[in-house]
Amino acid sequence: MNQQTFDTLGLVAELVRAVHDEGYTVPTPVQAQAIPFILAGRDVLAGAQTGTGKTAGFTLPMLQRLAGHTHHGGRHAVRALVVTPTRELAAQIEESIRTYGKYMSLRSALVFGGVGMQPQVDALRRGVDILVATPGRLLDHVGQKTVNLSHIEILVLDEADRMLDMGFAPDVNRILDSLPGKRQTMLFSATISGDVDRLARRAMQDHAAVEIGRRAEVAEGVQHVLVAVDKAAKRDALARMLLEMPGGRTLVFTRTKYGADKLAHHLRREGGSVAAMHGGKTQSSRNKALDAFREGRTRVLVATDVAARGIDVDDIALVVNYDVPQDPEVYVHRVGRTARAGAQGIAVTLMSPDEWLMMRDVEKLMGRTFPRQVIEGYEPSVAPLQPEDRAAAPRRQGPSVRPRNGRSRRR
Repeated sequence: MNQQTFDTLGLVAELVRAVHDEGYTVPTPVQAQAIPFILAGRDVLAGAQTGTGKTAGFTLPMLQRLAGHTHHGGRHAVRALVVTPTRELAAQIEESIRTYGKYMSLRSALVFGGVGMQPQVDALRRGVDILVATPGRLLDHVGQKTVNLSHIEILVLDEADRMLDMGFAPDVNRILDSLPGKRQTMLFSATISGDVDRLARRAMQDHAAVEIGRRAEVAEGVQHVLVAVDKAAKRDALARMLLEMPGGRTLVFTRTKYGADKLAHHLRREGGSVAAMHGGKTQSSRNKALDAFREGRTRVLVATDVAARGIDVDDIALVVNYDVPQDPEVYVHRVGRTARAGAQGIAVTLMSPDEWLMMRDVEKLMGRTFPRQVIEGYEPSVAPLQPEDRAAAPRRQGPSVRPRNGRSRRR
């Protein structure tokens, strides 16, 4: 069977040209399955992990359907609406729309909180075909009647599971109530939970289902490593490990905003090129941190889960779970940031004794066990729990996580 290409998906020449400009010729599985359904006008519920190309999976056919149909709502009427949970992800989606739609005459705009309303109002007044928005700021515009949603033809709910996890369900329901009943709807989600299923039934009719991979599947190119270390030694152990690891972008996850700031400060003091990113920072500082990370001016980005949801950087070499996530599925989302588009990557989890049982829950969800290691000079005070649920001496292996001098640098 011949391999499918973007030329054979039914996309118009302008879109194929834009895709080729970006260096892509072969669609990812979610793109190959979702695009024909969307081009045919079907509602689509797609389950696909981060890094599988789902943004282009809805952006390309959405652009084609809008370009191929005229509308009668006037130049102020928005024709397509993309709702997503975070400001960073919204900005990246709108950038993709401009990238893939550069040979078309469709207009897009972006609205999210944390910045002034007036520039967004001005953009909407100039006329917009596609609006990318976060839920709260979109409802602000609806309430102030600065946006007209009565002519929406296409709705995309992206990262639906995360929107629900972040408490946006009431906002999403209010948005649905503001839209015409006759429309095409796409819902994309990393996991298809009961809540996502209920949202899909409310938002869509007779939808096509696209599911890529198992629920807890991550890319084959990820090497998973568990490092046993006492909680008090984590910061110094990570600083030493980063010195020993090969170069490349590193994304570090912490559980709290305070923890992200504190860890970033410590790593900078140890000589690292580090920035922190979380919901407590201003939008300007978050954009600045993300741009520096994407452009390679900052090697290490320390982030909370919510802030990192919108990070779309293909060449992250290392993901570090500084805190073991309490929800095993969060582990899947985190490590999905590396080994994207067929690349190789490493996911290191620093687990203190009180986190071993949580890590075992992650392994149970993944259906596999990961090798336990220690960093020489930072061995834990208690032997780590082994996959067979018995205490055993921690193993020392792998020069990639061993400090040069083997001595602790705790102050």
